[in-house]
Amino acid sequence: MNALARHSAALTLLILGSLFSSGCTSSKDDTGEIEPPVINSGQISRGRDAAIHNLVAEAQTRLQNVELQYVFTGTGKNQVLRGRPVAFALWSEAKQEWCIAHIELPRPPIKWKRTSGKPLAFLTLTPGIQARHVDGTGAERLMFAFSRDGEPLKVYGRKFPVFDNDLIKHKQWSAVVQTAKPIVYLPFTEDTFDPVFVSRGKTFLLTTARQAIEDLRLAKVPSTAFRGELLADVIPPQLITTLAVIEQTDDKDYIQKQALAFDDVLSQYGLKQEEAFRYSVSRANALGPMQFTNRKGHGTYATVVRRYPAAKLDPNFESGATHLLNAMKAAACLLDSNLAQMRKDIRVAYRANPEVLGIFPVAAYNGGGRNVAKLYRVLTRMNIRLDELDRPGEQLAGAPVTCPCIWKTVGSDTRPLALPKYNNENRWYVQKYQTIVSAFQAPGATKSPELLGLADDSVQAEAAKRVAQE
Repeated sequence: MNALARHSAALTLLILGSLFSSGCTSSKDDTGEIEPPVINSGQISRGRDAAIHNLVAEAQTRLQNVELQYVFTGTGKNQVLRGRPVAFALWSEAKQEWCIAHIELPRPPIKWKRTSGKPLAFLTLTPGIQARHVDGTGAERLMFAFSRDGEPLKVYGRKFPVFDNDLIKHKQWSAVVQTAKPIVYLPFTEDTFDPVFVSRGKTFLLTTARQAIEDLRLAKVPSTAFRGELLADVIPPQLITTLAVIEQTDDKDYIQKQALAFDDVLSQYGLKQEEAFRYSVSRANALGPMQFTNRKGHGTYATVVRRYPAAKLDPNFESGATHLLNAMKAAACLLDSNLAQMRKDIRVAYRANPEVLGIFPVAAYNGGGRNVAKLYRVLTRMNIRLDELDRPGEQLAGAPVTCPCIWKTVGSDTRPLALPKYNNENRWYVQKYQTIVSAFQAPGATKSPELLGLADDSVQAEAAKRVAQE
Protein backbone atom coordinates (compact mmCIF):
# COMPACT_ATOMS: atom_id res chain seq x y z
CA MET A 1 0.00 0.00 0.00
CA ASN A 2 1.23 3.51 -0.87
CA ALA A 3 2.46 5.18 2.34
CA LEU A 4 0.53 8.36 1.47
CA ALA A 5 -2.71 6.35 1.33
CA ARG A 6 -2.19 4.81 4.81
CA HIS A 7 -1.66 6.45 7.04
CA SER A 8 -19.46 14.60 24.08
CA ALA A 9 -21.14 16.79 24.38
CA ALA A 10 -20.79 20.25 22.93
CA LEU A 11 -20.36 23.17 25.33
CA THR A 12 -20.63 26.79 24.20
CA LEU A 13 -18.42 29.17 26.13
CA LEU A 14 -17.70 32.84 25.71
CA ILE A 15 -14.28 32.76 24.00
CA LEU A 16 -11.93 35.44 25.22
CA GLY A 17 -8.43 36.26 24.15
CA SER A 18 -6.79 36.74 20.79
CA LEU A 19 -8.25 36.43 17.31
CA PHE A 20 -6.82 32.96 16.96
CA SER A 21 -8.84 31.73 19.92
CA SER A 22 -12.12 32.81 18.29
CA GLY A 23 -12.66 29.82 16.03
CA CYS A 24 -11.88 30.08 12.33
CA THR A 25 -9.92 32.79 10.57
CA SER A 26 -8.83 33.21 7.00
CA SER A 27 -5.20 33.66 6.10
CA LYS A 28 -5.80 37.35 5.35
CA ASP A 29 -4.35 40.07 7.57
CA ASP A 30 -7.44 40.70 9.68
CA THR A 31 -5.50 42.25 12.57
CA GLY A 32 -3.22 44.62 10.70
CA GLU A 33 -0.23 42.44 11.60
CA ILE A 34 1.88 40.56 9.07
CA GLU A 35 0.59 37.02 8.70
CA PRO A 36 2.78 33.99 7.97
CA PRO A 37 2.92 32.92 4.31
CA VAL A 38 -0.24 31.26 3.00
CA ILE A 39 0.22 27.69 1.83
CA ASN A 40 -2.12 26.89 -1.04
CA SER A 41 -2.93 23.63 -2.79
CA GLY A 42 -0.60 24.47 -5.68
CA GLN A 43 2.34 24.61 -3.30
CA ILE A 44 1.31 21.29 -1.79
CA SER A 45 1.29 19.54 -5.15
CA ARG A 46 4.78 20.86 -6.00
CA GLY A 47 6.42 19.72 -2.80
CA ARG A 48 4.27 18.02 -0.21
CA ASP A 49 7.01 17.70 2.38
CA ALA A 50 7.95 21.40 2.13
CA ALA A 51 4.28 22.41 2.27
CA ILE A 52 3.70 20.30 5.38
CA HIS A 53 6.75 21.79 7.04
CA ASN A 54 5.51 25.32 6.31
CA LEU A 55 1.99 24.54 7.50
CA VAL A 56 3.36 23.16 10.77
CA ALA A 57 5.49 26.28 11.22
CA GLU A 58 2.48 28.53 10.58
CA ALA A 59 0.35 26.52 13.01
CA GLN A 60 2.99 26.95 15.70
CA THR A 61 3.02 30.71 15.12
CA ARG A 62 -0.75 30.91 15.39
CA LEU A 63 -0.86 28.86 18.58
CA GLN A 64 1.73 30.90 20.46
CA ASN A 65 -0.75 33.59 21.58
CA VAL A 66 -3.77 31.33 22.00
CA GLU A 67 -5.13 31.44 25.55
CA LEU A 68 -6.06 28.04 26.93
CA GLN A 69 -9.47 28.02 28.60
CA TYR A 70 -9.23 26.85 32.21
CA VAL A 71 -12.56 26.27 33.92
CA PHE A 72 -13.05 25.87 37.70
CA THR A 73 -16.10 24.43 39.41
CA GLY A 74 -17.18 24.86 43.03
CA THR A 75 -16.29 27.69 45.37
CA GLY A 76 -13.80 28.40 48.11
CA LYS A 77 -11.97 25.35 49.38
CA ASN A 78 -14.16 23.14 47.21
CA GLN A 79 -13.08 24.80 44.00
CA VAL A 80 -11.45 22.37 41.56
CA LEU A 81 -10.07 22.48 38.04
CA ARG A 82 -12.63 20.84 35.78
CA GLY A 83 -10.25 19.55 33.13
CA ARG A 84 -7.15 20.06 30.96
CA PRO A 85 -7.74 22.45 28.03
CA VAL A 86 -6.03 21.77 24.70
CA ALA A 87 -6.03 23.88 21.53
CA PHE A 88 -5.54 22.56 17.99
CA ALA A 89 -4.54 24.49 14.86
CA LEU A 90 -6.64 23.21 11.94
CA TRP A 91 -6.42 23.95 8.22
CA SER A 92 -9.34 23.90 5.80
CA GLU A 93 -8.33 22.97 2.27
CA ALA A 94 -11.75 23.91 0.93
CA LYS A 95 -11.88 27.41 2.44
CA GLN A 96 -8.12 28.01 2.64
CA GLU A 97 -8.41 29.19 6.23
CA TRP A 98 -7.27 28.32 9.73
CA CYS A 99 -9.36 27.28 12.71
CA ILE A 100 -8.35 27.06 16.34
CA ALA A 101 -10.36 24.33 18.05
CA HIS A 102 -10.53 24.10 21.83
CA ILE A 103 -11.29 20.87 23.66
CA GLU A 104 -11.18 19.91 27.32
CA LEU A 105 -9.86 16.59 28.55
CA PRO A 106 -10.91 15.03 31.86
CA ARG A 107 -9.11 16.37 34.90
CA PRO A 108 -5.78 14.53 35.31
CA PRO A 109 -4.84 11.86 35.71
CA ILE A 110 -6.67 10.65 32.60
CA LYS A 111 -7.76 7.04 32.92
CA TRP A 112 -8.13 5.65 29.41
CA LYS A 113 -6.70 2.63 27.62
CA ARG A 114 -6.79 1.90 23.92
CA THR A 115 -7.77 -1.69 24.66
CA SER A 116 -10.72 -0.76 26.89
CA GLY A 117 -13.08 -0.19 23.98
CA LYS A 118 -14.53 2.83 25.79
CA PRO A 119 -14.30 6.31 24.25
CA LEU A 120 -12.38 9.05 26.01
CA ALA A 121 -14.71 11.56 27.62
CA PHE A 122 -14.01 15.14 26.54
CA LEU A 123 -15.74 18.46 25.84
CA THR A 124 -15.68 20.33 22.54
CA LEU A 125 -15.48 24.03 23.37
CA THR A 126 -15.52 25.54 19.86
CA PRO A 127 -18.97 25.88 18.24
CA GLY A 128 -19.35 24.34 14.79
CA ILE A 129 -16.39 21.97 15.19
CA GLN A 130 -16.84 18.21 15.48
CA ALA A 131 -14.05 16.36 17.28
CA ARG A 132 -13.24 12.66 17.55
CA HIS A 133 -10.58 11.20 19.82
CA VAL A 134 -8.20 9.00 17.82
CA ASP A 135 -5.55 7.86 20.28
CA GLY A 136 -3.38 8.77 23.24
CA THR A 137 -3.84 11.04 26.24
CA GLY A 138 -0.51 12.74 26.98
CA ALA A 139 1.57 15.56 25.53
CA GLU A 140 3.28 13.31 22.99
CA ARG A 141 0.51 11.13 21.58
CA LEU A 142 -2.84 12.85 22.11
CA MET A 143 -4.52 12.70 18.69
CA PHE A 144 -7.89 14.02 17.55
CA ALA A 145 -9.65 14.17 14.19
CA PHE A 146 -11.74 17.27 13.41
CA SER A 147 -14.37 18.27 10.88
CA ARG A 148 -16.65 21.21 10.15
CA ASP A 149 -19.82 21.05 8.03
CA GLY A 150 -18.74 17.63 6.80
CA GLU A 151 -15.24 18.72 5.75
CA PRO A 152 -12.29 17.01 7.45
CA LEU A 153 -9.87 19.58 8.85
CA LYS A 154 -6.15 18.87 8.86
CA VAL A 155 -4.27 19.03 12.16
CA TYR A 156 -0.97 20.89 11.99
CA GLY A 157 -0.38 21.94 15.57
CA ARG A 158 -1.52 21.62 19.16
CA LYS A 159 -1.08 23.53 22.42
CA PHE A 160 -1.01 21.27 25.46
CA PRO A 161 -0.48 22.37 29.08
CA VAL A 162 1.93 20.38 31.23
CA PHE A 163 1.01 20.42 34.92
CA ASP A 164 3.07 20.04 38.08
CA ASN A 165 2.35 16.52 39.34
CA ASP A 166 3.04 17.43 42.99
CA LEU A 167 0.51 20.26 42.87
CA ILE A 168 -2.05 17.94 41.30
CA LYS A 169 -1.39 15.35 43.98
CA HIS A 170 -2.07 17.94 46.69
CA LYS A 171 -5.09 19.33 44.77
CA GLN A 172 -3.70 22.85 44.64
CA TRP A 173 -5.70 23.68 41.53
CA SER A 174 -5.08 27.42 41.35
CA ALA A 175 -1.34 26.80 41.57
CA VAL A 176 -1.66 24.04 38.94
CA VAL A 177 -3.02 26.57 36.44
CA GLN A 178 -0.62 29.35 37.42
CA THR A 179 2.42 27.12 36.95
CA ALA A 180 1.16 25.25 33.87
CA LYS A 181 3.68 25.17 31.00
CA PRO A 182 1.92 25.27 27.63
CA ILE A 183 3.73 23.28 24.93
CA VAL A 184 3.16 24.02 21.25
CA TYR A 185 3.77 20.64 19.73
CA LEU A 186 2.54 18.34 16.98
CA PRO A 187 1.73 14.69 17.67
CA PHE A 188 1.71 12.22 14.79
CA THR A 189 -1.13 12.60 12.31
CA GLU A 190 -1.67 11.18 8.84
CA ASP A 191 -1.84 14.79 7.63
CA THR A 192 1.89 15.23 8.28
CA PHE A 193 3.14 11.86 7.07
CA ASP A 194 5.41 11.90 4.02
CA PRO A 195 8.00 9.41 2.66
CA VAL A 196 10.52 12.26 2.44
CA PHE A 197 10.29 12.69 6.21
CA VAL A 198 10.86 8.94 6.66
CA SER A 199 14.10 9.17 4.69
CA ARG A 200 15.15 12.33 6.52
CA GLY A 201 14.35 10.68 9.82
CA LYS A 202 16.74 7.81 9.09
CA THR A 203 19.50 10.22 8.09
CA PHE A 204 18.90 12.50 11.07
CA LEU A 205 18.97 9.66 13.60
CA LEU A 206 22.07 8.04 12.16
CA THR A 207 23.88 11.38 11.93
CA THR A 208 23.03 12.18 15.55
CA ALA A 209 24.04 8.70 16.73
CA ARG A 210 27.37 8.99 14.92
CA GLN A 211 27.93 12.36 16.60
CA ALA A 212 27.16 10.77 19.97
CA ILE A 213 29.72 8.02 19.36
CA GLU A 214 32.29 10.54 18.12
CA ASP A 215 31.79 12.66 21.25
CA LEU A 216 32.38 9.56 23.40
CA ARG A 217 35.47 8.74 21.37
CA LEU A 218 36.94 12.21 21.77
CA ALA A 219 36.26 11.99 25.51
CA LYS A 220 38.05 8.59 25.52
CA VAL A 221 35.26 6.97 27.50
CA PRO A 222 36.41 3.44 28.36
CA SER A 223 34.21 0.41 27.81
CA THR A 224 33.14 -1.43 30.93
CA ALA A 225 32.17 -4.53 28.95
CA PHE A 226 35.52 -4.87 27.12
CA ARG A 227 38.46 -3.69 29.14
CA GLY A 228 41.17 -1.87 27.26
CA GLU A 229 38.77 -0.70 24.56
CA LEU A 230 36.92 2.52 24.03
CA LEU A 231 33.16 2.47 24.41
CA ALA A 232 32.96 4.08 20.95
CA ASP A 233 34.51 0.95 19.44
CA VAL A 234 32.06 -1.36 21.21
CA ILE A 235 28.67 0.26 20.54
CA PRO A 236 27.94 0.97 16.85
CA PRO A 237 25.74 3.98 16.04
CA GLN A 238 23.22 1.76 14.24
CA LEU A 239 22.44 -0.01 17.50
CA ILE A 240 21.50 3.31 19.10
CA THR A 241 19.34 4.42 16.18
CA THR A 242 17.27 1.24 16.39
CA LEU A 243 16.45 2.02 20.02
CA ALA A 244 15.35 5.56 19.12
CA VAL A 245 12.76 3.96 16.80
CA ILE A 246 11.84 0.87 18.81
CA GLU A 247 11.18 2.79 22.02
CA GLN A 248 8.59 4.93 20.21
CA THR A 249 6.90 2.11 18.26
CA ASP A 250 3.90 0.62 20.01
CA ASP A 251 3.80 -3.20 19.99
CA LYS A 252 0.20 -3.29 18.79
CA ASP A 253 0.95 -0.85 15.98
CA TYR A 254 3.91 -2.98 14.94
CA ILE A 255 1.92 -6.21 14.99
CA GLN A 256 -0.79 -4.61 12.83
CA LYS A 257 1.35 -2.61 10.42
CA GLN A 258 4.82 -4.19 10.65
CA ALA A 259 7.51 -1.95 9.12
CA LEU A 260 4.95 0.76 8.31
CA ALA A 261 4.74 1.42 12.05
CA PHE A 262 8.44 2.31 11.97
CA ASP A 263 7.76 4.73 9.12
CA ASP A 264 5.32 6.64 11.33
CA VAL A 265 8.05 7.12 13.93
CA LEU A 266 10.76 7.93 11.40
CA SER A 267 8.46 10.49 9.77
CA GLN A 268 8.21 12.26 13.13
CA TYR A 269 11.99 12.39 13.44
CA GLY A 270 12.28 13.65 9.87
CA LEU A 271 9.72 16.42 10.39
CA LYS A 272 10.52 17.53 13.95
CA GLN A 273 14.19 16.51 14.21
CA GLU A 274 15.52 16.95 17.78
CA GLU A 275 12.07 18.01 19.03
CA ALA A 276 10.57 14.60 18.20
CA PHE A 277 9.42 12.56 21.22
CA ARG A 278 10.83 15.01 23.76
CA TYR A 279 7.57 14.74 25.69
CA SER A 280 7.17 10.99 25.37
CA VAL A 281 6.36 9.47 28.78
CA SER A 282 5.61 5.78 29.27
CA ARG A 283 3.36 4.22 31.89
CA ALA A 284 6.55 3.48 33.84
CA ASN A 285 7.42 7.21 33.68
CA ALA A 286 10.27 6.61 31.23
CA LEU A 287 11.03 9.91 29.51
CA GLY A 288 12.20 11.18 26.15
CA PRO A 289 13.19 9.59 22.83
CA MET A 290 15.41 6.95 24.47
CA GLN A 291 12.99 6.36 27.38
CA PHE A 292 15.21 6.75 30.43
CA THR A 293 13.85 6.40 33.96
CA ASN A 294 14.48 8.59 37.00
CA ARG A 295 13.06 6.75 40.05
CA LYS A 296 14.22 9.42 42.49
CA GLY A 297 17.81 9.27 41.29
CA HIS A 298 18.00 5.47 41.08
CA GLY A 299 16.80 4.95 37.52
CA THR A 300 18.67 4.08 34.34
CA TYR A 301 19.72 7.67 33.62
CA ALA A 302 21.31 8.40 36.99
CA THR A 303 23.04 5.02 36.82
CA VAL A 304 24.94 5.78 33.62
CA VAL A 305 25.74 9.33 34.76
CA ARG A 306 27.47 7.83 37.81
CA ARG A 307 29.14 4.90 36.04
CA TYR A 308 30.48 6.86 33.07
CA PRO A 309 31.80 10.20 34.41
CA ALA A 310 34.10 10.61 31.40
CA ALA A 311 31.04 10.84 29.14
CA LYS A 312 30.12 14.15 30.82
CA LEU A 313 26.39 13.52 30.50
CA ASP A 314 23.92 16.19 31.55
CA PRO A 315 23.37 15.47 35.27
CA ASN A 316 19.79 16.82 35.14
CA PHE A 317 17.36 14.02 34.38
CA GLU A 318 14.68 15.98 32.54
CA SER A 319 16.97 18.01 30.29
CA GLY A 320 19.37 15.10 29.77
CA ALA A 321 16.72 12.54 28.90
CA THR A 322 14.88 14.84 26.49
CA HIS A 323 17.90 16.13 24.54
CA LEU A 324 18.44 13.57 21.77
CA LEU A 325 22.22 13.82 21.39
CA ASN A 326 22.82 13.58 25.14
CA ALA A 327 20.23 10.79 25.45
CA MET A 328 21.94 8.83 22.67
CA LYS A 329 25.28 9.09 24.48
CA ALA A 330 23.59 7.90 27.64
CA ALA A 331 22.01 5.01 25.69
CA ALA A 332 25.43 3.93 24.41
CA CYS A 333 26.70 3.92 27.99
CA LEU A 334 23.71 1.90 29.17
CA LEU A 335 24.19 -0.66 26.39
CA ASP A 336 27.84 -1.07 27.35
CA SER A 337 26.94 -1.33 31.04
CA ASN A 338 24.37 -4.03 30.29
CA LEU A 339 26.86 -5.94 28.15
CA ALA A 340 29.35 -5.91 31.01
CA GLN A 341 26.90 -7.90 33.14
CA MET A 342 26.31 -10.64 30.55
CA ARG A 343 27.87 -14.07 30.21
CA LYS A 344 31.28 -14.22 28.59
CA ASP A 345 30.06 -16.29 25.64
CA ILE A 346 27.41 -13.68 24.86
CA ARG A 347 29.98 -10.89 24.96
CA VAL A 348 32.39 -12.85 22.74
CA ALA A 349 29.66 -13.54 20.18
CA TYR A 350 28.46 -9.93 20.32
CA ARG A 351 31.93 -8.49 19.75
CA ALA A 352 32.30 -10.60 16.62
CA ASN A 353 28.83 -9.85 15.24
CA PRO A 354 27.18 -6.90 17.05
CA GLU A 355 24.35 -6.50 14.53
CA VAL A 356 22.90 -9.98 15.05
CA LEU A 357 23.89 -10.44 18.68
CA GLY A 358 22.51 -6.98 19.36
CA ILE A 359 19.36 -8.84 20.39
CA PHE A 360 20.95 -9.28 23.83
CA PRO A 361 21.86 -5.66 24.68
CA VAL A 362 18.52 -4.42 23.32
CA ALA A 363 16.71 -7.07 25.36
CA ALA A 364 18.56 -5.78 28.41
CA TYR A 365 17.76 -2.18 27.47
CA ASN A 366 14.08 -3.10 27.53
CA GLY A 367 13.93 -5.45 30.49
CA GLY A 368 17.27 -5.71 32.25
CA GLY A 369 19.52 -8.70 32.88
CA ARG A 370 16.63 -10.96 33.88
CA ASN A 371 15.25 -10.96 30.34
CA VAL A 372 18.72 -11.54 28.89
CA ALA A 373 19.02 -14.68 31.01
CA LYS A 374 15.56 -15.81 29.91
CA LEU A 375 16.36 -15.24 26.23
CA TYR A 376 19.63 -17.15 26.58
CA ARG A 377 17.87 -20.10 28.24
CA VAL A 378 15.25 -20.16 25.49
CA LEU A 379 17.92 -20.30 22.78
CA THR A 380 19.72 -23.07 24.69
CA ARG A 381 16.52 -25.13 24.86
CA MET A 382 16.08 -24.58 21.11
CA ASN A 383 19.59 -25.98 20.55
CA ILE A 384 20.75 -22.77 18.87
CA ARG A 385 24.39 -21.78 19.27
CA LEU A 386 25.12 -18.08 19.40
CA ASP A 387 27.30 -18.28 16.29
CA GLU A 388 24.35 -19.81 14.41
CA LEU A 389 22.16 -16.74 14.84
CA ASP A 390 21.69 -14.73 11.68
CA ARG A 391 19.87 -11.71 10.28
CA PRO A 392 16.24 -12.11 9.22
CA GLY A 393 15.66 -13.48 5.75
CA GLU A 394 12.63 -14.24 3.63
CA GLN A 395 10.08 -16.69 4.97
CA LEU A 396 9.25 -19.61 2.67
CA ALA A 397 5.88 -19.34 0.97
CA GLY A 398 3.35 -21.86 2.25
CA ALA A 399 5.23 -22.55 5.47
CA PRO A 400 5.25 -19.32 7.47
CA VAL A 401 6.67 -19.31 10.97
CA THR A 402 4.76 -17.39 13.60
CA CYS A 403 6.78 -14.49 14.92
CA PRO A 404 8.36 -13.17 17.03
CA CYS A 405 11.14 -15.39 15.74
CA ILE A 406 14.86 -15.97 15.71
CA TRP A 407 16.81 -16.73 12.54
CA LYS A 408 19.28 -19.60 12.44
CA THR A 409 21.92 -20.46 9.84
CA VAL A 410 21.49 -24.00 8.54
CA GLY A 411 24.05 -24.76 5.85
CA SER A 412 23.64 -22.06 3.22
CA ASP A 413 20.11 -21.20 4.36
CA THR A 414 18.70 -18.94 7.05
CA ARG A 415 15.61 -20.30 8.73
CA PRO A 416 13.15 -18.67 11.12
CA LEU A 417 12.27 -20.34 14.41
CA ALA A 418 9.39 -19.14 16.56
CA LEU A 419 10.64 -17.59 19.79
CA PRO A 420 8.94 -19.34 22.75
CA LYS A 421 7.23 -17.20 25.35
CA TYR A 422 9.38 -15.87 28.17
CA ASN A 423 8.27 -12.21 28.33
CA ASN A 424 5.85 -11.05 25.66
CA GLU A 425 6.94 -7.41 25.62
CA ASN A 426 10.60 -8.36 25.42
CA ARG A 427 10.02 -10.92 22.65
CA TRP A 428 8.38 -8.26 20.49
CA TYR A 429 11.14 -5.83 21.40
CA VAL A 430 13.70 -8.29 20.01
CA GLN A 431 11.53 -8.83 16.93
CA LYS A 432 11.29 -5.08 16.30
CA TYR A 433 15.05 -4.75 16.61
CA GLN A 434 15.70 -7.47 14.05
CA THR A 435 13.26 -5.81 11.65
CA ILE A 436 14.47 -2.23 11.93
CA VAL A 437 18.25 -2.59 12.18
CA SER A 438 18.64 -3.21 8.44
CA ALA A 439 17.01 0.17 7.73
CA PHE A 440 20.19 1.86 8.91
CA GLN A 441 22.49 0.00 6.52
CA ALA A 442 23.29 0.92 2.97
CA PRO A 443 21.05 -0.84 0.40
CA GLY A 444 22.46 -4.21 -0.59
CA ALA A 445 24.90 -4.29 2.31
CA THR A 446 25.56 -7.60 4.00
CA LYS A 447 27.77 -7.36 7.03
CA SER A 448 29.05 -3.80 6.98
CA PRO A 449 32.55 -3.51 8.51
CA GLU A 450 31.47 -0.25 10.17
CA LEU A 451 28.50 -1.92 11.82
CA LEU A 452 29.80 -5.38 12.49
CA GLY A 453 33.53 -5.18 12.59
CA LEU A 454 35.16 -7.99 10.62
CA ALA A 455 32.94 -10.79 11.87
CA ASP A 456 35.33 -13.67 11.21
CA ASP A 457 37.16 -16.25 13.28
CA SER A 458 40.07 -13.92 14.03
CA VAL A 459 37.79 -11.25 15.48
CA GLN A 460 35.91 -13.79 17.57
CA ALA A 461 39.19 -15.24 18.82
CA GLU A 462 40.48 -11.78 19.74
CA ALA A 463 37.22 -10.98 21.56
CA ALA A 464 37.41 -14.27 23.44
CA LYS A 465 41.00 -13.51 24.45
CA ARG A 466 40.07 -10.09 25.82
CA VAL A 467 37.11 -11.38 27.78
CA ALA A 468 39.12 -14.29 29.16
CA GLN A 469 41.70 -11.84 30.54
CA GLU A 470 39.12 -10.18 32.80
